[in-house]
Amino acid sequence: MKKKFYRVRTHYIFEGVFDVVAESKEDARQKVIQNCGMVMGGNVHSTLPDGEVNWAFDIHPDKKIDRITKV
Repeated sequence: MKKKFYRVRTHYIFEGVFDVVAESKEDARQKVIQNCGMVMGGNVHSTLPDGEVNWAFDIHPDKKIDRITKV
Protein backbone atom coordinates (compact mmCIF):
# COMPACT_ATOMS: atom_id res chain seq x y z
CA MET A 1 0.00 0.00 0.00
CA LYS A 2 1.38 3.39 -1.02
CA LYS A 3 1.89 5.87 1.82
CA LYS A 4 0.46 9.39 1.45
CA PHE A 5 1.45 12.72 2.93
CA TYR A 6 -0.92 14.43 5.35
CA ARG A 7 -0.60 18.03 6.47
CA VAL A 8 -1.22 18.32 10.21
CA ARG A 9 -1.83 21.92 11.25
CA THR A 10 -0.37 22.18 14.73
CA HIS A 11 -0.14 24.95 17.33
CA TYR A 12 2.52 24.94 20.02
CA ILE A 13 1.49 27.21 22.86
CA PHE A 14 4.05 28.47 25.36
CA GLU A 15 2.54 30.31 28.29
CA GLY A 16 4.40 32.41 30.78
CA VAL A 17 4.98 35.91 32.10
CA PHE A 18 7.34 38.80 31.58
CA ASP A 19 7.84 41.07 34.60
CA VAL A 20 9.05 44.46 33.33
CA VAL A 21 9.86 47.79 34.92
CA ALA A 22 7.47 50.32 33.37
CA GLU A 23 5.63 53.58 34.03
CA SER A 24 2.17 52.21 33.09
CA LYS A 25 0.34 49.15 31.79
CA GLU A 26 0.62 50.47 28.23
CA ASP A 27 4.35 51.12 28.67
CA ALA A 28 4.80 47.54 29.96
CA ARG A 29 2.77 46.18 27.03
CA GLN A 30 4.86 48.11 24.49
CA LYS A 31 8.13 46.98 26.07
CA VAL A 32 7.12 43.32 25.80
CA ILE A 33 5.83 43.73 22.22
CA GLN A 34 8.99 45.53 21.07
CA ASN A 35 11.70 43.89 23.17
CA CYS A 36 10.74 40.35 24.18
CA GLY A 37 10.28 37.13 22.23
CA MET A 38 11.07 33.50 21.61
CA VAL A 39 12.20 31.49 18.59
CA MET A 40 12.15 27.76 17.94
CA GLY A 41 15.49 26.22 18.74
CA GLY A 42 16.41 29.22 20.86
CA ASN A 43 15.49 30.69 24.18
CA VAL A 44 13.20 33.32 25.59
CA HIS A 45 15.01 36.59 24.98
CA SER A 46 14.76 40.32 25.62
CA THR A 47 16.70 43.38 24.57
CA LEU A 48 15.77 45.15 27.82
CA PRO A 49 18.51 45.57 30.45
CA ASP A 50 18.78 42.66 32.92
CA GLY A 51 17.54 44.75 35.84
CA GLU A 52 14.34 45.68 33.98
CA VAL A 53 12.99 42.29 32.93
CA ASN A 54 12.46 38.79 34.27
CA TRP A 55 10.46 35.94 32.79
CA ALA A 56 9.03 32.55 33.65
CA PHE A 57 7.91 30.19 30.86
CA ASP A 58 7.38 26.44 30.74
CA ILE A 59 9.93 24.80 28.47
CA HIS A 60 7.36 22.31 27.16
CA PRO A 61 4.46 23.77 25.18
CA ASP A 62 0.86 22.68 25.04
CA LYS A 63 0.18 21.05 21.67
CA LYS A 64 -3.08 21.51 19.77
CA ILE A 65 -3.84 19.64 16.56
CA ASP A 66 -6.18 21.80 14.51
CA ARG A 67 -6.81 20.19 11.13
CA ILE A 68 -5.51 17.29 9.05
CA THR A 69 -5.70 17.38 5.25
CA LYS A 70 -4.40 15.11 2.55
CA VAL A 71 -1.56 16.71 0.54
